[in-house]
Amino acid sequence: MSIAITLHILSAVIWVGGMFFAYMALRPVAAALLAPPLRLPLWSQTFARFFPWVWGAVIVLPLSGYWMIFDVFQGMQNVGLHIHIMQIIGWGMIAIFLHVFFAPYKKMSRALAINDFAAAGKQLARIRRLIGINLILGLLTIAVGAGGAYWMSDLRLF
Repeated sequence: MSIAITLHILSAVIWVGGMFFAYMALRPVAAALLAPPLRLPLWSQTFARFFPWVWGAVIVLPLSGYWMIFDVFQGMQNVGLHIHIMQIIGWGMIAIFLHVFFAPYKKMSRALAINDFAAAGKQLARIRRLIGINLILGLLTIAVGAGGAYWMSDLRLF
């Protein structure tokens, strides 16, 4: 259990912490200091370094979560409502990331390759909105995962 929970927490911290840093710190500074043609390559290269870590989290989070559910708790029927909520939100976050990666990020990269800054900027705006949604979902998931056992302990789905 200690390996599974450690991998689970580290993956969540890397993914959600990275989104928090990008959205709350890097984005406002980049917007204040850099013209759009300079911001776009910054974001493209930032995503190129961050997204492999997110891919790792997208793989490790469900694997470690289900490892704990089925090995430690002996199945879904033995976990609290907070685990089910965390799982549902987590799969939603993964779906949003997959969309970001395979749609607007790829389109932004292609637009930047041909110096179409207007098209790249539109895709970056889409990415920003989706990462904002995922950040809120990630923070909610952390709150549910960390505190849900205490404030949802009497509720069960199954």
